Amino acid sequence: MCETSNLDTQDTNVPATVFISTALGAPAPRVKRCPGRAGRALPCLSASVEADPKVRDAVIQTPISRAAAPPVIARARLNHAALLDLWANGASWNRREVSAVLDGLRKLP
Repeated sequence: MCETSNLDTQDTNVPATVFISTALGAPAPRVKRCPGRAGRALPCLSASVEADPKVRDAVIQTPISRAAAPPVIARARLNHAALLDLWANGASWNRREVSAVLDGLRKLP
């Protein structure tokens, strides 16, 4: 049902698009922060999804991309269990199951 989802500021309180995916859409559990809309060729900051997330790559090494890392890491930390469940199992879920997880993700304060 779902390989990837793009969450906007209204969903996350992160001032950008946050991209999440299932295992079918990603080589490892991660979230990506794109300054505008998400896209394959657009510069994004990628962070692992785990209890202690790490920036995996930042295509744009600028003060703006470095400043973007803390909220992305905080949100991955806050939601890591649900994001890992989505990554591992979400490709087989129906729309309601995917929506329940996406709607249940916690926003940054």
